[in-house]
Order: sequence, then C-alpha cells, then structure tokens
Amino acid sequence: MSLAVGAVSSSGKKMGFDEKNKSVGEITSSSSSTNPPETVDEEEEEKLSRQMSEASLFGTEEEDDDDEERKIELGPQCTLKEQLEKDKEDESLRRWKEQLLGQVDMNSVGETLEPEVKILSLAILSPGRPNLVLTVPETGKPKGLWFTLKEGSRYNLKFSFKVTNNIVSGLRYTNTVWKTGVKVDNTKEMLGVFSPQEEPYTHVMPEETTPSGIFARGSYSARTKFIDDDNKCYLEINYTFDIRKEWASS
Repeated sequence: MSLAVGAVSSSGKKMGFDEKNKSVGEITSSSSSTNPPETVDEEEEEKLSRQMSEASLFGTEEEDDDDEERKIELGPQCTLKEQLEKDKEDESLRRWKEQLLGQVDMNSVGETLEPEVKILSLAILSPGRPNLVLTVPETGKPKGLWFTLKEGSRYNLKFSFKVTNNIVSGLRYTNTVWKTGVKVDNTKEMLGVFSPQEEPYTHVMPEETTPSGIFARGSYSARTKFIDDDNKCYLEINYTFDIRKEWASS
C-alpha cells in the first residue's frame, strides 16, 4: 500500500499476491482444487491470522532491511544563512535558493543546522465515503487495531506535515506490510526537498486498491516511516489493520 496506510498495493501487484512473490494463501489455492468453502472456520482463520500478524511485526526486524538504506554522504550541513551566502555570484542558483526558501523568517531559523519534520495528520480517502482520519500516535504504536479497509476498495493516503529549522532533503515515505509473518508489500515514495515555512505541506499518495478474496482478508501488521537523505527518522508507526468483506461500522 501506501499507508493503508500502508495497507496494500495494487499497481501491478496486490500485497504480495503477484507471480514472483506468491503469498502462502495463493500457493495453497493453486495447489489444491478441493479447498473448503469460504464460510468454513473463517472466524478462527481471522483470529489466527491476527495473532500471527501481530507476532510478526517485531520478529522480522532483520528481514526488514529494505528500508534501512545506506546513508547518503551529503557533506557537512549548513545553516540557511550559510547556504544563502554560498555561490552568491551564480545568479541562477541564487534565484533557485530564494524560490525554495520563499518567505522564511531567517531570524528564527537561519542559524539552525538540523531540520525538523512533524507529521500533523493522516487520513485514508475512499470514493463515496467519509475520510477515515487516523490519530498520529505519540508513542509510534497505536493501541490495538488501527483501522479496517473493505476488500476491493479504492483509496488514497493523505497526510500533512510541517518543516521547521532548516531545509529537509530527500524526505521520503516507506511502508512495509506483513501477513502471517510473510512480507507482502514494501512501498517507498520520494516526497522531495522542503524548506521551513509556517503553512503545513500536504501530500496525497497515488490511488491504490485493496486486494479481495478469502486469502486477502484478515489481519496485517505494518511499519511506516518518514525519513530523509541522512536516514533521520521523523516518525515511525508500528500498527495492525484488517481487510474485511465490508467497512467497519462507524
């Protein structure tokens, strides 16, 4: 997914249900023509799925090294004032810097080295439904089930964030999803370079579709991160969510 918030990707694949990375459920489906009907023990299957998914979230730390990318050597950091002083003779570069910085109050942030990014809001948008607004957990781990998605539904993840102190370079979103201990999705999206400003930035992830069918339904665990080129992590969320036949009743 994207966040599904992280939930599930359908662009060429559906949370690991592709040919190159078949899920346990799909392999079972293709290897036997006498599978029991969907109604048999579905409740127990979902309960087991939840237990295994929750147990897998922290048990696969070593396997989940895809989002622990090599640190990019960017050279020493500079304050905004120092960056503006550099290459002053290059007119095009000077204009680009001024355009990037906009109306930054140099008196308040000009001497600060470290940028700061605060994720203000998270929401799942689905056509024909009210936005599903998610509370950003201060501890990074929501209590219990964070949200439920309907199978085969289209959705977008929307979030807003604020940048202060200095320019943040290479801000990106990563999300990894597991089902019954198997990694089924790994999403990464480069958000870009952002200067500090009073108004929050808003980003909407590309539209995706949740998978459908008995093997797609159940409980998932996921890890979402917002990091920059220095691999500085501004927010990490470890959570669980469900995909079911219908949306959860409000």
